[in-house]
Amino acid sequence: MRLLARAPGKVNLCLLLGAVRADGRHELVTVFESLSLHDELELFGGAARDEVVCPGVEGPNLVSAALERLRSSGWDAPPVRIEIRKRIPVAAGMGGGSADAAAALRLASAVSPVSAATVDSIAAALGADVPGQLAPGVSIGSGAGERVEPVPTLAPHAFVILPLPFGLSTADVYREADRLGLGRGAEELESALNELRARSGSLPAELAGVNDLEAAALSLRPEIGDALTDARATGADGVFVSGSGPTVAARFDGPDGLKRAQAAAAALVGRYPGACAAEPVDEPFGQPSPG
Repeated sequence: MRLLARAPGKVNLCLLLGAVRADGRHELVTVFESLSLHDELELFGGAARDEVVCPGVEGPNLVSAALERLRSSGWDAPPVRIEIRKRIPVAAGMGGGSADAAAALRLASAVSPVSAATVDSIAAALGADVPGQLAPGVSIGSGAGERVEPVPTLAPHAFVILPLPFGLSTADVYREADRLGLGRGAEELESALNELRARSGSLPAELAGVNDLEAAALSLRPEIGDALTDARATGADGVFVSGSGPTVAARFDGPDGLKRAQAAAAALVGRYPGACAAEPVDEPFGQPSPG
């Protein structure tokens, strides 16, 4: 048996930060969108034991944690080996690890059925970004990001993704945001959430590209500011730090958005190795298929 699934990265089209909850996570309201920039996961049967291989990436892996939780929940498929080919920058604010975990849950369900309730529970336990990656597309996230509401596809647009030669710890960025006092009140978050729901299928201009974590990321790594400046110089319609950073995303609107993004990526790749154009993707992009 051999199955393949793509794990799309994501950008937060807006991210509004609230207070710290009792569980230590922050309340937030966000709109996130899956991208054609993706990792690939390949699952092989016939393994002696469950194994996850991700060349070039050290440390704990959410895919291993996903398999462990599946086994604890009663998933009784024979042992599997999952190989991950990374393309999404690591520790970059694009949810690469979460996307991999979500893709692993999709693969596991294709091997041996797992109830939707079990998948949802495991995804929420793995991290706030994982539930929104189970079905790639555009979604509103609230709570700590674990409450996910899919919304219709947005008007045509594309992105340039500028990876930077360093990562940022999500926990460090949130701590810095707290130190800087960047959080919003509960009423303001609720108002923004209601506005996003009312404008399903579009993004209010006053929220597009707003990322309350951007100032914290810049405080920790001021050189991100240079990438923001360079991205703005391309004539992009919006420029922002993705998630907790440090990756910078530049948005190009309209039917010619991809063509403009490709030209901008070509102009920037010399200074930012790995710079690339990316398009939004939806659910069928991520379904498991025979390798």
